[in-house]
Amino acid sequence: MTDSPESTDATETVQLWLVERTYDDRNLITLVYATPDGEQMLQKEIAATLMQQRGTGATAAIDVEPDRLNDTPDEETRERYATEAERTAEQYDPDEEL
Repeated sequence: MTDSPESTDATETVQLWLVERTYDDRNLITLVYATPDGEQMLQKEIAATLMQQRGTGATAAIDVEPDRLNDTPDEETRERYATEAERTAEQYDPDEEL
């Protein structure tokens, strides 16, 4: 019922779901992950060549520390992110590459 003494905010994470992926002309991939309610988000940028070299892709979900999150900028974007997060969560396992 109560948190164990070992539990600290530093070890807590929030699960985010992939809601947006864009590519630019510099071969840069921008990934946006959001909370299921769309209220908070994390944007990551990575070179496509680096992902290929690592042999990895973007996963459906990631777990991050709460202090890394940003507020989603506006209501329309929040609603879109919430819809996309729900869709992604229903269709994919968290560790599944997309």
